[in-house]
Parts: sequence; C-alpha cells; structure tokens
Amino acid sequence: MAVSYGVISTSLHHLSKPLYLKPRFLRTLITCSSSTTNFNITFAPPKPKPNPTPNQHSNSPQQLYIPWIVRDENGNLTLQSTPPARLLHAISDAKTGTPVSNNKKKKNKKQEGLSTPEPKHSKAARRFYNQNFRDPPQRLSKVLAAAGVASRRSSEQLVFEGKVTVNGSVCNAPQTKVDPARDIIYVNGNRLPKKLPSKVYLALNKPKGYICSAGEKENKSVISLFDDYLKSWDKRFAGQPKPRLFTVGRLDVATSGLIIVTNDGEFAQQISHPSSSLSKEYIATIDGAVNKRHLVAISEGTVVDGVHCTPDAVELLPQQPDISRVRIRIVVHEGRNHEVRELVKNAGLNIYALKRVRIGAFRLPPDLILGKHMELKQTHLKALGWKS
Repeated sequence: MAVSYGVISTSLHHLSKPLYLKPRFLRTLITCSSSTTNFNITFAPPKPKPNPTPNQHSNSPQQLYIPWIVRDENGNLTLQSTPPARLLHAISDAKTGTPVSNNKKKKNKKQEGLSTPEPKHSKAARRFYNQNFRDPPQRLSKVLAAAGVASRRSSEQLVFEGKVTVNGSVCNAPQTKVDPARDIIYVNGNRLPKKLPSKVYLALNKPKGYICSAGEKENKSVISLFDDYLKSWDKRFAGQPKPRLFTVGRLDVATSGLIIVTNDGEFAQQISHPSSSLSKEYIATIDGAVNKRHLVAISEGTVVDGVHCTPDAVELLPQQPDISRVRIRIVVHEGRNHEVRELVKNAGLNIYALKRVRIGAFRLPPDLILGKHMELKQTHLKALGWKS
C-alpha cells in the first residue's frame, strides 16, 4: 500500500478480509483504485465552528459519511454506511475489562487460600513489645503446673528433688522466676514446651460417684469425664501442650451438680477464696417429712470445723408431681467441707440427694445433662466474680 498526502491508492481485489476504515473528516480526496472496482470518495470540510456567519453556513456543503468498505456474499467490494452484522455481534458478545491471563488467575486463587503473612517489625518495636506487653517471668512451680506437668505442690516437690533444670543447671528453688519462651526448662529429661496451653474454663454437671481429686486412682475422677475433650485438643489448639485440668473447689462423691473445671490457678484461687464471698445454692432432697422447726434449726446454723456457719437463705420448695420427696433450697457462702450436709443433719433430717445449682450469679443450665460440660464465656466468668 502506497500512501501520499491527500491520496490513498490500494488494490482491493488482493484483500482476503474486509477492509474497515474508521471515519475521519478529511479535506483530501481519497481515491481507491482497483482492476475491478474504483471508488471516488470525497469528504466535505468539517462542520463550521459555533456561531458561524450566514455566509459560511450557506456555502458549506453537506457531509458524506461512508466509512465501511465490505466484501459482500458474492465477493465484491461494496460501500455501506453501517458496520457489518458480524462485527456488531462480536462487539456485543465481547467481555469488558482487561483480560486476565491464566497464570494470573492461578496466582490469585493461591493467594486467596493463603493467610496474610505477619508483618516484620523492627528490633526497636519488638523490644518495646517485650518490655511492655510480654507476660512477665513467673515462678518455676507455677510454670510447671500451667504446662500440665503436675499440681503446684507436686511441681515444687519435683524441684526440691533436683529433677528440674533451667538453662542447663539444676534448679532447687520453686520460686525462681523463669520465662518458658526464653528459658530452656527440662523436667525428668523432657523439654518443657515454649508455649503454654491456653486458659480453659469449663462448667460440669457432676454426677454422683465421682471425686474431685485426681490423686486417688481407685475411684472415678471428675477429670476422667474430659478425656474426649483432651483427645481433640490437638485439632483445636495445634502446637499447644494439653492443659492440666483441675476443679475449683470440691463436691463430695455423693453430691451432684455444678462444678467449675479449669487450668488457671489464679482464677481458681480468686473465686474459691473466702474473701470472694460467692454464694452457692443447693437443692437438698430430704428423706422424710419436714416441718417449720426443721427450717428454723437449719437457718440458725451449726459449727463446722470449729466455726459457726449460718446459711444465707433456707426455703421449702413446692411439692412437684413427679417428685415424692420434699426439697429444701439452701444458700451458703462459707463453702466449708460438708457444710450443707452438717446443717441438715443438725436439724435432725436425712439427705436423700444433694445438688449444687448455682455459684455466684452463674446458674447450672437446665439443658446440661449429667456428665456433660460447657465452655464458659466472658459473661459467665464475670457472673462467677472473675476480675481478670
């Protein structure tokens, strides 16, 4: 194709595809010559500027708009003022936007599946975090107990026996401050994990026949009811050691109902300490008749472990059609060993069954069946008086 100013000359019969010329308003004369077809197309000058003079408007010729040169069904080149139908269909079916290659699509899918990487912080930022937000060093016996090695007292005994090393040296002082994330701690030749298990707070509906102490192997322990929970620990908390669970306070083997299980010693100490004055509600099912003098005797209290204990409330509950025995609601706050049983015994009554239904403001859910547990939320912990 030879192009010169004002003239375009081409041989159209050599084109195997239609030739599309975009509309442009030219003052030049375009001449298309071919051995078979000749076109002489003249475009008028552009439209006059706004507010033209009458002379200019009357002298300007009408514009001719014929931009498409298309080969028809017979193979001949023709002129038409509209684009061919197949071009319009292609434009309507085309997708808008920039096309994305297959490689980019695969990368996007991979990136969606990956979690956002943690940002890298400077040494100064890490040092500031360690000084202000990292957990401070704790007593060695407390760290061992939190890691699930043994109870606090048993951990102290292990330290006294020289079975614990800290950074390669035997440590005989349980009060030594250590940081499991930095210090290398071994117990009986086994490395203590750097990461301590997460804090666990559970409420259990204890059945009869289970003791709250884990030391006596001949009896069924309450902690054995959490075997399935501990087996699934690795799936929920990958990379964390299993917690050492223990009960907050105790219920005797014949008493059922609400008991808290945790691995947080500070939490257990706070809500079980007498200074917390948490009230505890029991339902005592009595074997025999109950009259007013019995209720008065219970409300006057009795001596337990050398201390005179008086209940906060004593109430005779209404008779229920499905329960033939009489029930008494008793609320105490001392929490001494066998306190409720001693109060009822001092009144001359025999307890058929005893169940704890409330601690503080947290009440045992009615749908929590015997032997099952539930995880406590922050609102439940506040109801128990926990001030973290």
